[in-house]
Amino acid sequence: MLDPMPGTTHARIADLGLAIGGLPPGPTNSVLDVPGVGLGHATVVRDEPAPPHGRGVARTGVSVLDLGGDLWARPAAAGGAVLNGAGEMTGWQSAREWGLVETPIYLTSTMQLGRVYDAACRIALAEQPAVAEDVVIPVVGECDDSWLSSAGSMQVEHADVVAAREAARACIGSDVRPRTGAVGAGTGMLCLGWKGGIGTASRVVGGHVVAVLLLTNFGQWDRLTVAGVPVGRILGRGGLSGELPGTGSAQPAAAGAVGGPPPAGSCIGVVVTDAPVDGAGCARLARRVGLGLARTGSTAHHGSGEIFLGVSVGLRAPRGTQPATPALGGQALDPLFEAAVDATEEAVLDALLNATDTIGHRGRAALALPHDALRRALSGGVSGMPGR
Repeated sequence: MLDPMPGTTHARIADLGLAIGGLPPGPTNSVLDVPGVGLGHATVVRDEPAPPHGRGVARTGVSVLDLGGDLWARPAAAGGAVLNGAGEMTGWQSAREWGLVETPIYLTSTMQLGRVYDAACRIALAEQPAVAEDVVIPVVGECDDSWLSSAGSMQVEHADVVAAREAARACIGSDVRPRTGAVGAGTGMLCLGWKGGIGTASRVVGGHVVAVLLLTNFGQWDRLTVAGVPVGRILGRGGLSGELPGTGSAQPAAAGAVGGPPPAGSCIGVVVTDAPVDGAGCARLARRVGLGLARTGSTAHHGSGEIFLGVSVGLRAPRGTQPATPALGGQALDPLFEAAVDATEEAVLDALLNATDTIGHRGRAALALPHDALRRALSGGVSGMPGR
């Protein structure tokens, strides 16, 4: 099902009286602020009998970050970093080796990665026949949504991937903020004890834009931190409930508890900029995503997959040639690092603030972080913290 509601009412951290860091956001405070970049979603929601009589409950989908134009003919500079590697992003290793990315960036759930990769290859072949002679490795990142979405069936179809890609291409240049939260790949994701999903934010620095896209699926409720305030501990609970084995009744389900998700989870992060940054610089930008996640409460558990990619559309050049523009390096990257950290922190909050209550597989529930309770928690803990 193609996400039909771009630009619907969007919750912002500014509505809470907060600003993360001192750098200004772009006009949409999203990846759309980077020239030539689009973001599209296809959301897959269905309620069918379990296999073999149906496909079960689906709360999943696909999100696509489109970097614009023909990426095979004009690749973008790229580099990667890993905080904890219990996850997958296809194409990450070749981007790290070559310093380039040659396809849009696709996000989905763990068990759907193969289907999305297959569709990404078919899309690349349809758009650029030369791919048949000089192959590409599409970039597809995943997080596990199986606590809410049945993993017993292949839920994503080729048409879903095509729809998400078309939506991403269509919104390039838009001044309307894309939907975030429980949409596309984020439909079944959990974050810091509440409903998570897709989050994005941007910062303007030195005439360039640095933006972050996250697929958030990590953390424990008691670690949730908003602008330095230990909101999770103040609230004293999370928003997950699960059916306890043999009882048929829903009960609060903390991470790691019976009926709850494992205390791990993952986060795929993409930093995209129009600044002239080469592959090595992109890898350094990507590494800063981990600092932003830590501000919100991530500790990168043993079983988690925090895999990050940095991409620059500011050094694109014809395939096989070198960019004419010199790359930024050294201390010139420091403002971009600051922007990446702040945008990452805000992107996590964006995912939480715009998620919606979701009932999924086995009657499990993931509630959205309640805004009124969050305001009360912040009002008692945010005093004396200017600039955050």
